[in-house]
Amino acid sequence: MDLVERAKNIITTPKTEWTTVAAEEPNIQQIMIGYVLPLALIPTIASIIGWGLLGHGLIRSYTWGIAMGLVQFVSAFFTVYLSALVINMLAENFGSEKNMGRAIQLVAYSYTPAWVGGILNIIPYLSWIGSLFGLYGLYLMYIGLPFTMKTPQDKTATYLVVSIIVLIVVYLVIGAILSAIFISLFGLSMLSMGAMG
Repeated sequence: MDLVERAKNIITTPKTEWTTVAAEEPNIQQIMIGYVLPLALIPTIASIIGWGLLGHGLIRSYTWGIAMGLVQFVSAFFTVYLSALVINMLAENFGSEKNMGRAIQLVAYSYTPAWVGGILNIIPYLSWIGSLFGLYGLYLMYIGLPFTMKTPQDKTATYLVVSIIVLIVVYLVIGAILSAIFISLFGLSMLSMGAMG
């Protein structure tokens, strides 16, 4: 699997790429290290540079950027794995096949637009636009469910809605926990950020 080709194809020709993915034997370690890790570095590095050089409002801090970058980086792994775990656990309720490797493929490849859009974190004022790229990931997941989890077409929409709810809850919980940990580790607070450089 070529990282750049997979990312480009999953975004530009998703139906064709999901067919290719379905023909592959899923390798969780390879996906997490060879795909999730490098793509998750995009918003991480962009956050560190963006907060350190440009900042947001009166706040400009490499320390804050590192903390937020680390939150994004670590949460990428937790979110992919836990979301896949829950999606896999729900599979039989939607006439789908349980297969953790396939669930990892589904979640990791569906997150591609969000990670690529994370390049906009380099300009903190525009980071919310990068987050919107993740909405396209929901479409990718919808298309990918029949290929990865063998979901019947009539149950795909319901499975997707339940999966979205799970993804939102997982992301919010992980983000809140990691933010609290890293902000505490770096000795940051919202009140002290303005004074840091």
